[in-house]
Amino acid sequence: VIIGSLMIFAILVFFIVPLTIVFFIYLSNILILIYQRNNELKADPLNDVWNSVRKTIARFWDIYARIWHGYELHGVENLPEGPGILVYYHGAIPIDYLYFLSRLFLWKKRLCLSVADHFVFRLPGLKLLLGVTGVIPGTREECLVALKNGYLVSISPGGVREALFSDESYQLMWGNRKGFAQVALEAKVPIIPMYTQNVREGYRMFKERRFFRQLYESTRLPFTPPYGGLPVKFRTYIGKPIPYDPNITTEELVEKVCEGKFLFSFQTKTAVQALISKHQTIPGNIWKALLERFDKRRK
Repeated sequence: VIIGSLMIFAILVFFIVPLTIVFFIYLSNILILIYQRNNELKADPLNDVWNSVRKTIARFWDIYARIWHGYELHGVENLPEGPGILVYYHGAIPIDYLYFLSRLFLWKKRLCLSVADHFVFRLPGLKLLLGVTGVIPGTREECLVALKNGYLVSISPGGVREALFSDESYQLMWGNRKGFAQVALEAKVPIIPMYTQNVREGYRMFKERRFFRQLYESTRLPFTPPYGGLPVKFRTYIGKPIPYDPNITTEELVEKVCEGKFLFSFQTKTAVQALISKHQTIPGNIWKALLERFDKRRK
């Protein structure tokens, strides 16, 4: 009985925080539905009439971020006033990205549209929440329209694959994905790299097994559950923008983003990797990430 109780307790500790996040996400959706009914709203989800409920939700997630992860956001001054494409590393759970969206809205009253995997739109009961928070499919047309309308658009080229199969080595898993670079060139907008320190120490996936990898590649569904939820220090860093250059190719732009070299003479897969190299202990260390909660110096 004692061994069984300990095992159940261990399982709860590993999964309770990720499940709590899911609960809070659905709670946010319920809040939006109540707001819609009380105000009899039928406006487009991106309309400013939703800003009041957006602010309420952003405040909730920002409080959660401050309490649980001592969340910090650095480099907001690197965001352009107009449209641009944010490119970021995808953790096991992109809760850090949700923190970023919330703080950006509270600080700048600015909505950043988020490109999400197709399976996200098949999750039950979240349609209105996805619309009001600016989650969009990653089609070229959708992104170009959003950029034309002056929005920031964010994307993680590694997506679900990076969430599932990257680890504390913080390896980028972009494959041959370079559509974001083509969109940036067509829209003539800058690309801005972004990364959150210790995101893999907060939430992790079980070590890769061939079966789960094959299952994902055949279904494109995330069957592997995340675990953790430790209150490690999170710091999101926004790097310097890579400006639009009519003479650069898509391949060169992708290399420049990844390298983190912000001059046209260098190549892109490297701006995100540079942020990781600068701000992250590799391999990631959970104890160090926890102790950083008590380090008041800016990293």
